[in-house]
Amino acid sequence: MWSGDELDLDAYLDRIEYQGDRGAPGELRPDLRTLYAVHRAHTAAITFESLDVLLGRPVALDLKSIEDKLVHGRRGGYCYEQNSLLAAALERIGFEVSGRGARNRTRGDSVLAVTHAVLVVTVEGERWLCDAGFGFQGPREPVPLGRPGTDVQQGEWTYRVREEEDGVLVLCLLRGDTWRDLYGFSPQQYYPVDYVVLNHYSSSHPSSSFAGRLIVQHPGDGVRQALVGRELTRLHPDGRAEQEIVGPDGLLAVLDREFGLRLPERDAAELVRIHRAED
Repeated sequence: MWSGDELDLDAYLDRIEYQGDRGAPGELRPDLRTLYAVHRAHTAAITFESLDVLLGRPVALDLKSIEDKLVHGRRGGYCYEQNSLLAAALERIGFEVSGRGARNRTRGDSVLAVTHAVLVVTVEGERWLCDAGFGFQGPREPVPLGRPGTDVQQGEWTYRVREEEDGVLVLCLLRGDTWRDLYGFSPQQYYPVDYVVLNHYSSSHPSSSFAGRLIVQHPGDGVRQALVGRELTRLHPDGRAEQEIVGPDGLLAVLDREFGLRLPERDAAELVRIHRAED
């Protein structure tokens, strides 16, 4: 389903600097240790970004295009790209992977359309939420779905899944002393073709949150960072958020230093031009 047989798995593992469980490469098996190790390596290595949308370029979701961009081109991507790549790798290793569509809940009480792609991976009969594409607030590791209400510690960050009456599962993040909903998703299975439709809206509709905005994010072990427009936010586990303004002259240095992104000269120049036009 996820074109895992077409993936250059060695190149992918090299891209995410996969070290296996506890730093030992070992054999890739469809078990929980491998799932944790791959998920954690992927979220550490590949930055969340939607720069192609800002640059007015189509976002392709066929595996070859995603691999060329995120693996060989060492770029980042947003949820459809990130989780399609992760799904292909997990499928190639032998995991049972299915898709879900989620509604973002980080913007208050507004009911938003289903625009976020997540994965559900089943290991020895237990389902795990896997998501490498929710930006700086997203999980670094798989989150168990069969234990609603249980706190899940990931380094200095704490997650929880709660279940609503209609069967919707909601991923929550503890920020300081407050639980914040990140997104909710139903049991309905989504397929790669569904993400093509969602991707079309997210990449081209004028009402998309990605349209006309620079968005680059990364979920660090400690501090998490998001550059949205000109505002760079550093989010701490205790709930503190620090902001600074990034102007066009400092943009490329921040993308390189904070997010590990180095763009081709032409793309970099166009991005700076767009950033400067915001004045």
